[in-house]
Amino acid sequence: MEHNTPLISTIVAGLVLAFAFGVVAQRLKISPLVGYLLAGVVIGPFTPGYVADQKLANELAEIGVILLMFGVGLHFSLKDLLEVRAIAIPGAVVQIGAATMLGLGLGHALGWPFGAGLVFGLALSVASTVVLLRALQERRLIDSERGRIAVGWLIVEDIAMVLTLVLLPAVAGLLKGEANSADWQSVLWQVALTLGKVAAFMVFMLVVGRRIIPRMLHYVAHTGSRELFRLAVLAISLGVAFGAAILFDVSLALGAFFAGMILSESELSHRAANETLPLRDAFAVLFFVSVGMLVDPAIVVREPLPLIVTVLIIVFGKSIAAFLIVRLFGHPNMTALTISASLAQIGEFSFILAGLGVALGLMPERGRDLVLAGAIISIMLNPLMFVLLDRFSAKVAAAAEAAKQAAKLAAAAAAPPPPRGHIVLVGYGRVGSNVGTVLRCAGVDLVVIENDDERVMRLQRESVTAINGNAAAQEILDEADVAHARGLVVAIPNAFESGQIVGKARAVNPGLLIVARAHSAEEVAHLKSNGANLVIMGEDEIARAMIAKLGFDAASSDAATSAIAINSATAPASAGAAA
Repeated sequence: MEHNTPLISTIVAGLVLAFAFGVVAQRLKISPLVGYLLAGVVIGPFTPGYVADQKLANELAEIGVILLMFGVGLHFSLKDLLEVRAIAIPGAVVQIGAATMLGLGLGHALGWPFGAGLVFGLALSVASTVVLLRALQERRLIDSERGRIAVGWLIVEDIAMVLTLVLLPAVAGLLKGEANSADWQSVLWQVALTLGKVAAFMVFMLVVGRRIIPRMLHYVAHTGSRELFRLAVLAISLGVAFGAAILFDVSLALGAFFAGMILSESELSHRAANETLPLRDAFAVLFFVSVGMLVDPAIVVREPLPLIVTVLIIVFGKSIAAFLIVRLFGHPNMTALTISASLAQIGEFSFILAGLGVALGLMPERGRDLVLAGAIISIMLNPLMFVLLDRFSAKVAAAAEAAKQAAKLAAAAAAPPPPRGHIVLVGYGRVGSNVGTVLRCAGVDLVVIENDDERVMRLQRESVTAINGNAAAQEILDEADVAHARGLVVAIPNAFESGQIVGKARAVNPGLLIVARAHSAEEVAHLKSNGANLVIMGEDEIARAMIAKLGFDAASSDAATSAIAINSATAPASAGAAA
């Protein structure tokens, strides 16, 4: 039995080497995509040793492209795009145009025709979805404003590249200069026919597919079979892509993209993405391996200057254009730098476009080699861009914090000195308001702490210093400047909370005179143990007032005072609860 079949050996060699090189890349803190591409270089025809079957690798890569585009469609969110459309749409269009012009310039310098330079520039203009999303996820930026702009920008780029892949075959003859004036009508007819087929497919998917595909998926989900659900998602992605190519003569990539986009509107989209992720990742790896097989490492020696310029266009040309566009729209530097770093690489769409350009005879293989080598180098450099961005962000944050502290110190130095010898009154209810009225009439410098908004606003309107908050919080006591007060009156009825306030105030100001209120002897003892100088119990004061009305001087009689204290201690704790 023959075991060394081309299909099996290509898959095994590709996956094993991709795993080995991917682990090394991960250890070196660069994207595993670089490892996958290098694995393809190793088993490609330009390096010694085993050479995988290029034709089979390309066919496997087609499945990888279908599943990659299906994944892009699953993550496509029209809502997210509309939220940032004001910058993502014009920004992506202008950035694609700038990168394409730079690529055209390099192509012209290398003596290529216009069509070759155009395809080359377009291939350099679009960033890798995989690399960008992974970089944003690692820094938890996906849900930030910067992340949403970057993802929206990427969606616009992806849509532009999908349209390019659809239209490029129709205008290939025109771009190669093969169409004369008599052929213009046929070229325009071919473009119109292609756009018509795409429009028909889109209408079919939006009218028919939008109804059938989600219902089919929901039916399978309710069967409870995870295996059938996974198979249904794969059948939809591959079936729609193949049907689009056969029935509507559009690309497999576009069909897969629309299948994913239709499914993204279903609540089962996240489950669909998770269920197909292993197979999608496996074929995506084979796609990158097949791309790596096309790379001729000798280009580094053979074409050093064009390669350097290509990398500069990808890493700096696109980034500078994106930075200027984002700043032009009024966004801060950090947002502009994040978008620039995110777009400073190229990936899967660049590979597909370069391959299509070579297949159509538009771009020389030399151009594809530059695109592929530039992609590998830019993906390797992209983590470094984010490291520099993180360091710059840390410096900006540190500078902002230092400026904030300096401003706080300057404000403290410019502020008037805190009041000396004031009295802090906690609580402005029935008891506190009476105390406050007497103190205000006596001309005492008073600071009130109250957690009732209306009372605080009323006091502030009456030109009384009033602080809204809970006095048990240390920052509230600090704001009332308890450290420099000569007295503290705790007029709230809650003895437990009063004990906290008294203890914290005593710790801040050991010489502070503290007066509190209580309803029982136990509360009196609790407050005094926390540092209160004097604790007033309502029942005692009522008893003394009644005795005084009878003509006796209870305050001057030690026996009477002791009797009142004994009776209060033996009375039920709830006796004066209403006082």
